[in-house]
Amino acid sequence: MAVPQRRTSKTRKRKRRTHFKITAPGMMVCPNCGEMKLSHRVCKSCGHYHGRIVIEQKDEELEEDAA
Repeated sequence: MAVPQRRTSKTRKRKRRTHFKITAPGMMVCPNCGEMKLSHRVCKSCGHYHGRIVIEQKDEELEEDAA
C-alpha cells in the first residue's frame, strides 16, 4: 500500500485545493418574459425555450375562479 513518506504541509495541501471552489450557475434573461433562467433550460415562469412553448402554463385567474 502506498503511504506518503512525509506529511503534506498545509500550504502544499491548500495550493492543490485552490481549484475546488463553487461556481455560480450560468443565468440568462428569458427573451420572452424577462425573468432570470438557467442557460439551455425551459423558463419556469413562461414555459418557453428557443422561441417555442414547451410547457403549457396554467393561468392563475382560472385556478382562482375554480376554487
